[in-house]
Amino acid sequence: MNSPADIVIYHNPDCGTSRNTLAMIRNAGIEPHVVEYLKTPPSRALLAQLIARMGTGARDLLREKGTPFAELGLGNTDLDDAALLDAMMEHPILINRPIVVSPLGVRLCRPSEVVLDLLPSAQQGAFSKEDGESVVDEAGRRV
Repeated sequence: MNSPADIVIYHNPDCGTSRNTLAMIRNAGIEPHVVEYLKTPPSRALLAQLIARMGTGARDLLREKGTPFAELGLGNTDLDDAALLDAMMEHPILINRPIVVSPLGVRLCRPSEVVLDLLPSAQQGAFSKEDGESVVDEAGRRV
């Protein structure tokens, strides 16, 4: 089993995609370091580093649904990454999830099966999402 420090998930337990992602990590025999980012948000510097490691911009990490995105005018494309990071620091719910950090990279795991590309070990059996969608068969292969 890999050590928890090898995999970090920025997790929201109220999010089905986040729960499915965490379950797939565990289905690979890995117990990750779980950061409930709404309770313990990453620092601005760490969030900027995660975005850079993903190879995206801050806008790609913004969550609209169930957040103050519209009220804050964050759809304005003139806003730069610094302004978007400021908004995410003020309102962590704006940070889309789950973000997974592994030795193989950093990704926003939406859809949840994106995490399979970040896991250093194979799935240890079949896996279906909470909604019943089969993702991995009995042999540990993607469906």
